[in-house]
Amino acid sequence: MAEKVFLNDKLVEVEQAHVSVRDSGLLYGAGLFETMRSRNGIVFRLEEHIERLLASAEALSIHHAFDRDSLTKATCEVLAANELADARLRLTLTNGPIAETIEQASPTLLITATHLQRYPSEYYQTGVMVVLCPYRQNTTEPICGHKTTNYYPRLLALTLARQREAAEALWFTTDNRLAEGCISNVFLVKDGVLYTPSLATPVLAGIARRAVCQIAGDESIELIEKDLHIADVLEADEIFLTNVVMEVLPAVRVERHTVGDGKVGPITMRLRERFLQTIEDECRRRE
Repeated sequence: MAEKVFLNDKLVEVEQAHVSVRDSGLLYGAGLFETMRSRNGIVFRLEEHIERLLASAEALSIHHAFDRDSLTKATCEVLAANELADARLRLTLTNGPIAETIEQASPTLLITATHLQRYPSEYYQTGVMVVLCPYRQNTTEPICGHKTTNYYPRLLALTLARQREAAEALWFTTDNRLAEGCISNVFLVKDGVLYTPSLATPVLAGIARRAVCQIAGDESIELIEKDLHIADVLEADEIFLTNVVMEVLPAVRVERHTVGDGKVGPITMRLRERFLQTIEDECRRRE
């Protein structure tokens, strides 16, 4: 079966999908995207992904006429057309070709769905290594805290990390506060308390991050959102990373430094189990 994508206003086969050479997302990175995952043919927390995208579009002047219902319908159409149950989906929205006025704006909407490629199971059993990103997150940049298509610095840092056999790189701000991973949010555990950088750092308001915060509350695990620094990272008993595909990924090494006792910690395991159960519960088909 030929892969189908949703482009602008309809489903088309992937080979027939074309974007203008004048598209501002292609030329200038003037766009947004959401990476999502489905289970049993249901997109996990689709409403939250769409709400985040629409909020960012308003904040960054990405002009479009799409609403929650149309984006939801289009996403579900792509998933069904490709006959996928467990999938990785991407919703991309750009400003389209540069226009002189808002009325002339012609945004580009592209939604794709492919088979979900999971991280290796051993990552969750024995944990991964992360490295410190050599770059810094400038908190005064207008795109901070938004998931934009201006993503090359993140991909470059991730490539450097993987060249060192690490799964992720931790970004710090220009004033040396812990921010996030290239493609993930980060959590620390110290003396049974869960810590994560606040959204005001700023960091991306991750969908998995929010789910983990909710689960921690349900599990009576104390959660503190605050400014964190390299000392907090090195003194942590446990570290883990989150995104909707990565789920809850334990980190047991920060470069040469061993986190805690070098094993996946009990709070990380507990939150991972609850996170997986949350996906199952929320994506259960109801006949």
